[in-house]
Amino acid sequence: MRKSLIVPVIAGAFIAVGLYFSFAPTGSKAGENTPKVGQPAPDFALPVSADQKIQLADFKGRWLVLYFYPKDMTAGCTIEARRFQKDMDQFKALNAAVVGVSADDIGSHNLFSKQEGLTFPLASDVGGKTARAYDSWYGVNDYGAAMRNTYLIDPQGRIAKVFTGVNPEGHSSEVLATIRQLKTTANR
Repeated sequence: MRKSLIVPVIAGAFIAVGLYFSFAPTGSKAGENTPKVGQPAPDFALPVSADQKIQLADFKGRWLVLYFYPKDMTAGCTIEARRFQKDMDQFKALNAAVVGVSADDIGSHNLFSKQEGLTFPLASDVGGKTARAYDSWYGVNDYGAAMRNTYLIDPQGRIAKVFTGVNPEGHSSEVLATIRQLKTTANR
């Protein structure tokens, strides 16, 4: 490599590292703005296709697993989506819906859904307005990504459980177990 190319390459590497750390999440702990268990879930209206939006009211009377994830077609996000899809019959048996939310656009979601055979909706939150309402956004203003957090919303529209910094590998099973536990506790 010529000397004249070394400086720009090194400078580019420092810029990339700086950008990563400026957008990186500050941790996986819930912040003070995180919706708390028992509070009404923040309302949302998000596109899932060119002509269809979903909103919180659409899930009244059912459990809602609202999971935020950083990026379509990446390793951890693919694992998490596959696990939710694999367990979809169990979620349906518990009267629970699953919705994935990221800042990717509808075209990316459609490709990801088709590629992975997903039957649950992926909602587009470009700019992160909904992710911010759920304290699940990292980045600067509209530039960033959703953090890997999940909100379990009860049939009355209240936050039932908050999962932060989740492990994509076993998270679907963890959410199923939580719904079962909460339903058992409520029936006592």
